[in-house]
Amino acid sequence: MRAHTKAILVALTLGFTASSVAATAAERGTRYRVTVCDKVKGKNGTVIGGLTGGTLGAAVAGNGSRTEGAILGGVIGAVAGNQIAKSNEKKHRKCHYEYRYRR
Repeated sequence: MRAHTKAILVALTLGFTASSVAATAAERGTRYRVTVCDKVKGKNGTVIGGLTGGTLGAAVAGNGSRTEGAILGGVIGAVAGNQIAKSNEKKHRKCHYEYRYRR
């Protein structure tokens, strides 16, 4: 009688385990892989480019138009610094894969 009881308990345990695994898989939905990359902000390139461009613009401009030269140089330097920072970000960013589930 003990062997028969053990067999029934094992069958029930396996049945509950299989049903819970199936229910868990059904709740998750389909699994898919996503590439996730860490963002590196390019603010430093914009600030450094703007300051450098403003300084050079004021130095290169004529005597009467140093303010305009500094403003124009600062804008051009900020745009150039931002673009350089963006291109460096693409080279040095760190990416990894994550698995997500759709319902």
